[in-house]
Amino acid sequence: MEKRWSIKSCADEAIVNQLAFDLNIDKILANMLAQRGITNYDDAKKFFRPSLSDLHDPFLMKDMDKAVIRLEKAIKNNEKILVYGDYDVDGTTAVSLVYSFLKKLPFINSTEKQTNVVLDKDNLLVDYYIPDRYSEGYGISFKGIDYAKENNFTLIIALDCGIKANDKVDYANERNIDFIICDHHRPGETLPKASAVLDPKRNDCSYPFTELCGCGIGFKLVQAYAQKNNIPFDELTEYLDLAAISIASDLVPITGENRTLCYFGLERINAMPRNGIKAILDLANIKKKITINELVFTIGPRINAAGRIQTGRDAVALLISDNEDHAKTSGININITNTERRALDLTITQHALSMIDENTELIERKSTVLFHSEWHKGVIGIVASRLIEKYYRPTIVLTESNGKATGSARSVKDFDVYNAIEACSDLLEQFGGHKYAAGLTLKLENVSAFQQRFEEIVSATIEEHMLVPEIEIEAELELNDITPKFFRILKQFEPFGPDNMSPVFVTKGLMDKGYVRIVGNNHLKMDLQACQNPRESFSSIAFAQAQHFDDVLQKKIFSACYAIEENEYNGKISLQLNVKDIKME
Repeated sequence: MEKRWSIKSCADEAIVNQLAFDLNIDKILANMLAQRGITNYDDAKKFFRPSLSDLHDPFLMKDMDKAVIRLEKAIKNNEKILVYGDYDVDGTTAVSLVYSFLKKLPFINSTEKQTNVVLDKDNLLVDYYIPDRYSEGYGISFKGIDYAKENNFTLIIALDCGIKANDKVDYANERNIDFIICDHHRPGETLPKASAVLDPKRNDCSYPFTELCGCGIGFKLVQAYAQKNNIPFDELTEYLDLAAISIASDLVPITGENRTLCYFGLERINAMPRNGIKAILDLANIKKKITINELVFTIGPRINAAGRIQTGRDAVALLISDNEDHAKTSGININITNTERRALDLTITQHALSMIDENTELIERKSTVLFHSEWHKGVIGIVASRLIEKYYRPTIVLTESNGKATGSARSVKDFDVYNAIEACSDLLEQFGGHKYAAGLTLKLENVSAFQQRFEEIVSATIEEHMLVPEIEIEAELELNDITPKFFRILKQFEPFGPDNMSPVFVTKGLMDKGYVRIVGNNHLKMDLQACQNPRESFSSIAFAQAQHFDDVLQKKIFSACYAIEENEYNGKISLQLNVKDIKME
C-alpha cells in the first residue's frame, strides 16, 4: 500500500537553540524535545529523568474523596468487596492490581496470617469478577450484580468499565449494592448513580491528566487510599508493572503520568518480574531487556487471549499468582489459548478479506463494516485491525452473540470512530469506547441499515489524506549524523508509544553498497551508504519490501525513512536501520 511521508514541522528556533545549548545536545534532538512540548531545562529533566514524585495528587480527581470514604467504610464494617473488571488487558490488570492491594490490607489478611490456610470462598471479604465475553458481554452485567447479591457483596469496584452502565448501577442500588466506578471511557449525558465515579474524562473533572487507562485509574484509587491511611508509597511500587502493561496494551498516550508509570513499571518488570509475567517471558523465550514492544506484542496478547477464548479470570489468576509453579502451569495454559487465538484470527481475517475482495462495492467504500454470524467474538477486534492493514479505513467487524450483532471498531489516524458510531446511535442497542477503538451491539435486523449509515457518516466526514497510511517523520538526517552520542540520547526518549512514538527519520540520496539480498519472508537486507559520502554506511533491514530488490540491485538512488535500532548478532551489538519505506528518486 502506498504510504505518505509527513515530516514534522520544525519547532520554535529560539527554543530549539536554547535547549541544544542547555542540554549540550544535537539540534535535531532538541527539536524533537520541543515538538513534544518540552521547552526548557526543567521540562527536559522531568522527561529524561522521570520521578514518582511527578505523579499528581489522586485527590485532584473528581469523586476521589467519596471513593476513599466509601472504601474505608467497607473495610471498617467488614463488608464484602467485589473487584469487577473487563476481560481485556486493561480490565484484568486493573482487577489484579486493586484485588492484590486489598488482599494485603491487614483486615483481609489477618485470618490467613494466623491460620496460614486459604480461606473458603464464602468467607472471603474480597473477591474478583470478570464477566464472560459471550454470555455477558462487555462491561457490567446483570449476571455479575446477581452474583454479588447472592454472595453478600455490598460494594463493587468497577474497573475499565461502568461509565455508561446507568441501568446496571440502578439495578444494583435496588439490591443495596454500592458501586465505585473507575473508568477512562467517555461518559454519557448522565453519570451512573454510584457512590463515586472516577473518570478524568468527566466534564466536571479538573484532574491534570485525562489519558489514564482503566488500570491507571485503579492505581490512583489505591494511591489515594494509601495516602489517606498513611501507607508508604513504597508499598505500591509492586503494582507499577501492571500499570505499564495496561498503558502499553491499551494504546493510551505515553506522556505525562502514563510515561512516569510506564518508565517505573518497565524497571520493575526488568528487575523483579512477578511470577505470571516471568512465566510468559520464559515461554516466549524472551531473554533481552523488556521494552514497550514486548509489553504490546508478547505479554499483552497472551493476557488478552484468556478473555478472548476462555475466561479473563485465568489472566487474573496468572497475574496475582504467588506460586512460581502455579504461574508456570497457568502460563502454559494461556500460551496454548494464545495459539488457538492466532489460528482463529488468521482464518477469520482471510474470510473477511475474501468478502471484500469479491465485492467491488465494498472495495470502493471509505469504511468497512462486515458481519458474519459464525465468526468468533473473541478475535473480531484483532480482525478489524488486520483489515486496516490492507484497506486503510475505519473498520467494524460484527458477529452474532446472544441473538444480537456485536462487534469491534478500529480507526485510522486522526479519524474519530467513536463520533461516527455515535451518529448512528438510533440503530444501536449500546456502544462505548474512544477515538480509535469502540465496541457496539445492535439488533440483527439493523445491520444492513447500520452498514449504510456508517458509510454515509464516514464518507461525509473523513478527509482524503486520512485514507492513506502515514509515516510520521521526525527529521531529515545525513548518515553521519547518526553517532553513538546521538543514539545514546535517542534511547533516553523511551518508553515510546502514542504521542511519543519511536522516532522515524529520512535520508535522501541513498544507495546500496552492493550487498542487497532477499532474506526471510520477502525482507531486504542492505548496507546503505550516502551517494555523496560513501565512506559512511549502515546495515539495514526492510521488512516485507522485496519489491524494491531490482531497483536497489541496479544501484538506483532512493530515499528511505527508518528507525535506528540496536542489533545483536553473535554477541556483538551494532546500530541498524529498520527501513519503513523506500521511494526511488
